[in-house]
Amino acid sequence: MTVAYPFNEAGTLDLHEAYYEALAKPGLLRVRLPYGEPAWLATRYDDARLVLGDKRFSRAESVKHDAPRMRPAMVDGGILTMDPPDHTRLRTLVAKAFTVRRVEELRPRAREITTGLIRDMIAAGPPVDLVDMFALSLPVAVICELLGVPVADRPRFRVWSDNALSTSRLTAEQFMASREEMREYMRGLIADHRANPRDDLMTALIEARDERDRLSELELVDLCSGILVAGHETTASQIPNFLLTLLDRPAAMARLRSDPALIPGAVEELLRFVPLGASSSFPRYAMTDVQVGDTLVRAGEPVLVAVGAANRDGLRFADPDTLKVDAPPEQHLGFGHGVHHCLGAALARMELQEALRALLLELPGLRLAGDVVWKKEMLVRGLVTMPVGW
Repeated sequence: MTVAYPFNEAGTLDLHEAYYEALAKPGLLRVRLPYGEPAWLATRYDDARLVLGDKRFSRAESVKHDAPRMRPAMVDGGILTMDPPDHTRLRTLVAKAFTVRRVEELRPRAREITTGLIRDMIAAGPPVDLVDMFALSLPVAVICELLGVPVADRPRFRVWSDNALSTSRLTAEQFMASREEMREYMRGLIADHRANPRDDLMTALIEARDERDRLSELELVDLCSGILVAGHETTASQIPNFLLTLLDRPAAMARLRSDPALIPGAVEELLRFVPLGASSSFPRYAMTDVQVGDTLVRAGEPVLVAVGAANRDGLRFADPDTLKVDAPPEQHLGFGHGVHHCLGAALARMELQEALRALLLELPGLRLAGDVVWKKEMLVRGLVTMPVGW
């Protein structure tokens, strides 16, 4: 039997009951998304890790199929729809900017930004919108400085970012038009960086293009665009998601305030506990017959991975539906797994740690000060506005 997918709903961070039902049964689940062909859905941790990490599953193959997807447009996702060696070629160019050592060098700057944002919030006086005044501002400032994008252009690329992650708000034509607008904007920035080189990631990528011929011009444009969107959107969503989760659990919040050394581990637990995706990860196509748990996936069949469900698998995590901020999980899948493991994981971790540290320690009376507004028809779940006081 094939069931309609996705399960998760806007307006909550709860894991949908259908995932629990799938976790309680053997084998993969047969699902159909709004667009594309049917697919298998992996919900268990071991099955998810296999599909994400096994070279017998291909992301590049998806562009040759009517891939299961949330929106009408079929889009070549650049590095996200590549397999090695092309994927390795592009990832290697960017990876050195996101190493743990390089990210730790950025931590003082991130802390300076969070301190300034808290100061601005206090000056504005409660209630303030945490999303606009803090959650978006921190990752946007960091990724813009790292990449070499003017922070003043944030309103423009926020629209493009929202469009890139929209599931049904845009027609296929509108989606492609928005993508081209962002590409044109990025081409202008690249031209400016070529004329006036800086010490930033965009200049380094341009040098890799112009001097070493390591990537095409379109790959350069799309890589910069992808880093800009990915570098702020998910972190900006998770900051209010994490805070909302903690506000619902006052004992956990008090524990972190009393012992800030627990915050890095708490971030890992929150990454496991909060199901960010409204749907599953991008489809992987079996290149040969592959046994995934109790299901034989035939060559040419797509498999989707429900990371949020896998991170709540009771066979892998003890008491998976309880948030344990003083007991960080081992090897959650919040950043994926395998060759497509999130390139900016170290950066996201650092930003989330600094965001929680600033909010919990510098605003000890932090609380909700009104009704939150949820994102709708987006690939990620989160808040559009979150009024807070202190």
